[in-house]
Amino acid sequence: MTTSPPTAGSLISTLPGHFYTDPAIFRQEQERIFEALWYCAVRSADLERPGAFRTVQVGRENVLVTRTRTGELRAFLNVCRHRGARLCTEEAGEVRRNLQCPYHAWTYGLDGKLVAAPNLVKMPDVDRDQYGLVKVAVREWLGYAWVCLADEPPSFDETVIGEVVERLGDTESIEAYETEGLALGRRIRYDVRANWKLIVENFMECYHCATIHPELTDVLPEFADGLAAQYYVGHGAEFSADAHGFTVDGSAGFERLAGIADEQDRRYYAITVKPQVFVNLVPDHVIFHRMFPLAEDRTIVECDWLYAPGVVASGADLDKSVELFHRVNAQDFDACERTQPAMASRAYRDGGVLVPAEHHIGAFHTWVADRLGATG
Repeated sequence: MTTSPPTAGSLISTLPGHFYTDPAIFRQEQERIFEALWYCAVRSADLERPGAFRTVQVGRENVLVTRTRTGELRAFLNVCRHRGARLCTEEAGEVRRNLQCPYHAWTYGLDGKLVAAPNLVKMPDVDRDQYGLVKVAVREWLGYAWVCLADEPPSFDETVIGEVVERLGDTESIEAYETEGLALGRRIRYDVRANWKLIVENFMECYHCATIHPELTDVLPEFADGLAAQYYVGHGAEFSADAHGFTVDGSAGFERLAGIADEQDRRYYAITVKPQVFVNLVPDHVIFHRMFPLAEDRTIVECDWLYAPGVVASGADLDKSVELFHRVNAQDFDACERTQPAMASRAYRDGGVLVPAEHHIGAFHTWVADRLGATG
């Protein structure tokens, strides 16, 4: 799995085209990236009551996240320990007390312990803990449940939180938005026919912004110069003097979130948390993307718009606020889908190039190659 040598001069080589089209490479990414690192699975508030559950695809595994009767979040592989049937077949649901396999009725508590099965009382030698559901590490942060399938998960502080510190310079800057207390105003699910890395690369740069994001550059004029929000540590793109809010027409949004500092007002911050999270911070709301790569050429992106609870409860019209980044998403994903077919072209066999403003994409490519190893 070799990459092209750096291009001389101001241009840097990208990954070769087959990194975006080869099913074997995607399987390696599933194993060595998605199943090995912390992965943002669900919004904690989606599991509000005991017995609520969500199922998500993490690499090659389907993961079940549920809330126990004591209010804790637990995560398990969504596989019955009897003969391997999928335990929960719906993406979301709620049970009263237990999770029951629809095949042979093996039944598990919300803590994963085997509590019942036909004729189980006649098999006193069966260890109900040993044959409970296979546990998955789970951690809550920013109002979301992050899971890790690794037997020995990497440090959450060094990886997930470390990515935010690398971008913003500290954790206080993102914690000021108090995302765990915000309310979901809108959620849009996008089915993108493109490799997940193309979506990450697109989000990391703004060299394309002047070309395809007229509404965004009207609000954030410095993006028209091609420098991404992630180019400088701690930098937030400043709103146009003519923009009263982060809305599709520059009209006023909502009252700024209570916790943010004066220097964060009228600024936009973008953060990439590898491998599959994008966070966008603006004064009156937060936009949170989670990617779910399903194949080498297909990625589901779930995007949440989060507001102060009072804004959502009031029934305020969110359309102009949501529409700005919905258009950005649609424009970006269309560009990624137009790029995906060319990844298989002989013209892209050795990859393309990055300009200096895209240098952080080069770092992302190095990270991917390092995770997959230098052979293949």
